[in-house]
Amino acid sequence: MRRKGTLHVRVPHAFPDERYGARMTANAPLAAEERVSTAGEREVLEAFIDYFRQVIVSKLAGLSDDDVRRRLVPSRTTLIGLVKHAAAVERGWFHHRLAQRPREQIGANSLGDDASWDVTADEAITDVVAEYAEACTESREIAARFALDDTVPHHRLGRVSLRWIYVHMIEEMARHAGHADILREQIDGATGD
Repeated sequence: MRRKGTLHVRVPHAFPDERYGARMTANAPLAAEERVSTAGEREVLEAFIDYFRQVIVSKLAGLSDDDVRRRLVPSRTTLIGLVKHAAAVERGWFHHRLAQRPREQIGANSLGDDASWDVTADEAITDVVAEYAEACTESREIAARFALDDTVPHHRLGRVSLRWIYVHMIEEMARHAGHADILREQIDGATGD
């Protein structure tokens, strides 16, 4: 059953960021470039994808259930829908594509299609955030089994490397973080990471 009220989720609980000696709060995420400005390639890629994962979730902090479900643009895009869609995209690229698990065995949307934006009336904010956190945790575990140069089949591109998947996901999450920025500003004027 959906619980009304304001989201009070500490982002570090859902998205631990211990690897870089930093903890992120919903109010003050530590920018990826500050954490890994002299790190190796993999650490940089992982820091940036995790940073944008965290920013997307942090945009829900302090908002009511009604606020995160508000449609402020003609598309299906809502703040909570962004998080739900991001979970589907994680499952699509890491769980299906990289791990080569059949979609029917994943158990949730892994297409990132229009339906991936839909949040049912009985899904609470914390449920959707937890679903995303779980998808991200599994994505990290899957990626840890691969080298950046390892490749997997792709129906359109032939093969893609883990490096390519990381860069694509950084682009995807950064774009959606920008969408979340605009929606949050429209709701209560809050801006920034």
